[in-house]
Amino acid sequence: MKVKLCLTFVLLYICTDVFAQSTAIEIETLLATDAVTYAQASRFVLEASNTLVTFDQNEALRYALERNWLPARASSNQTARLDDISLLILNSFGIKSGLFYLITKNSHYAYRELEYRKYIQGRTYPSMDVSGELLLYIISRLLADREREEMSRHGEALAAQNAAREAARREQELADAREAARREQELADAAARDAASRRDEVAAELAAMIEENEMTNISIETRPEGITIILFDIGFTPDSTQLLESERVKLRAIANILRNIPNVRLLISGHTALAGTAEGRRRISQGRAQIVADYLVSLGACRANNVVTVGYGSDRPIADNTTAEGMAANRRVEIVILED
Repeated sequence: MKVKLCLTFVLLYICTDVFAQSTAIEIETLLATDAVTYAQASRFVLEASNTLVTFDQNEALRYALERNWLPARASSNQTARLDDISLLILNSFGIKSGLFYLITKNSHYAYRELEYRKYIQGRTYPSMDVSGELLLYIISRLLADREREEMSRHGEALAAQNAAREAARREQELADAREAARREQELADAAARDAASRRDEVAAELAAMIEENEMTNISIETRPEGITIILFDIGFTPDSTQLLESERVKLRAIANILRNIPNVRLLISGHTALAGTAEGRRRISQGRAQIVADYLVSLGACRANNVVTVGYGSDRPIADNTTAEGMAANRRVEIVILED
């Protein structure tokens, strides 16, 4: 099947000013879809036939079911059968059918009708799944026939010339859109590479800072959400949110690096060992996360509206709470440098 033929006729007929962009995207999606659903097919066929214009696939499916243009067994996410979609197309486009269909109103004879009219060609069978490409092919052939009829009524030569110009314009728009998408992807890839490079630089700076200052109970991890600085066994006055001076020294060193990151965004989470009540643990962990955030903001490391804090209490342990070492590891604050 020729994708170019599909795109030319489908875009020519069903791209209105309102739906042009969404239809182009939909065609791209259909071309990559091995098996369309009844909801997808209903929306596309009803718009292509100018029967119902809607963005809502489920609304289109309900419309078809209410008119018995699809079998009652058809459901939204169910893979569409070719004979059922033939029934939908036959009714949506008002195609005159043969005697057997008029008597039975059966999906099978709707399929036979489209096959007889050569809208369906090749190796097909009624119960097969309908791919997006097959659906586009059937609709494009049907619309092509209607175009020829229209051209005949209004002057074949003039209509053909206008159709060719319009098809060329549509194809150029599609080519331009693809080129724009390619350029956009190149920019996105370059931005991702820059972000990865900057992430590596920041991680290296933090690691060097830890080594140079011989800091203990601090580590750096690279996670999907961004670089994470973990302050283990973080020093607060017992059962309080008051930072010890040793921790302030660490945070001042971290702030020196964060100030070099434009518009840096942080997620700061507090964690406790398994001691006290759950409510108390959450309150203390939230308070400790907030005091770290406030201190970094006061140092000019980031803006207050670029920081989110959360207290997890003991809900996310990273070590065994039955040992002193494990409890010390679980008493931590994590500073995530979020990536855009």
